[in-house]
Amino acid sequence: MPTTAPPATRQSDLVRAARRESVTRTPVWFMRQAGRSLPEYRAVRKNVPMLESCMRPELVTEITLQPVRRHGVDAAIFFSDIVVPLKAIGVDLDIVPGVGPVVARPIRTRADLDQLVPLTPDHVTFISEAVRLLVAELGETPLIGFAGAPFTLASYLVEGGPSKNHEKTKALMHGDPELWDALCARLAQISGEFLRVQAEAGASAVQLFDSWAGALSRADYTARAMPHSTVALGAVADLDIPRIHFGVGTGELLALMGEAGADVVGVDYRVSLTDAVERLGPTYAVQGNLDPALLFAPWEALERRVREIVEEGRRAPGHIFNLGHGVLPDVDPDVLTRVTELVHECSSRR
Repeated sequence: MPTTAPPATRQSDLVRAARRESVTRTPVWFMRQAGRSLPEYRAVRKNVPMLESCMRPELVTEITLQPVRRHGVDAAIFFSDIVVPLKAIGVDLDIVPGVGPVVARPIRTRADLDQLVPLTPDHVTFISEAVRLLVAELGETPLIGFAGAPFTLASYLVEGGPSKNHEKTKALMHGDPELWDALCARLAQISGEFLRVQAEAGASAVQLFDSWAGALSRADYTARAMPHSTVALGAVADLDIPRIHFGVGTGELLALMGEAGADVVGVDYRVSLTDAVERLGPTYAVQGNLDPALLFAPWEALERRVREIVEEGRRAPGHIFNLGHGVLPDVDPDVLTRVTELVHECSSRR
């Protein structure tokens, strides 16, 4: 099985945990660790729009490295956004501060699908360049590539932006399932190719974010989302790198998300790791799952919860410590550094 990840990262605790192998200590990284919580991030992003910052390889490299330098985490997460590949193929969208992705021409009819041409590596040469720069800088520290899952991308495209209830999305899914599946099939190719570009450039693992999958019933997820996520994750199946699958509010879907093609299933803070391991069985490692809001709690309370999660994770075939969702913008970065040190200290097997 071919692999493009640097040989030095194969024995890293993150990759070994993802493969359910023995580790020297529980690896830790944080979703959204590169971003608004860091003053150095705010400094380099000043007056640079979000999408532009994702398309400048030197800037992507600097932002991705910032939390690795500051916190001593066990992996870097590639700095980008799930809509970047859509922008790269020509979809008219922007990331509006305080709102999120906004799509100029939402997809509601078959004619609207013309916006979604197949993604090729030539569309995203800036991604390949940034990954190569990062791999050279990171050395033995793994880089995690990522993409948005087809369902979540489809929701943004159908709604025209973020949505609390996903009413237009669900109306299309049930009202015109053929159009829905045609839309998600195109997005599965785009997400899968985006993952593959990062993997072939040297990422040591990838994560598929299905941020809104928790809005679906098991039946709808099984019929209308899971098959497309399976295609996206399958795009890197031959590259011998771990695949992480994460969603929010997906406690009822954990086993299905594993079956879609994951080695590691991300668990949000609503489900204990103990329950997640029981639902998933011995086939998958788990990732998670500190409530991001607890980073604002007194240290004594936060320390107690971190230790509990590390202990719960010991019962899993493999455990990567993370948050149950992303770092909130007002978090004190020093708290993240202390959490990283605590996880390493209380999980050491040496």
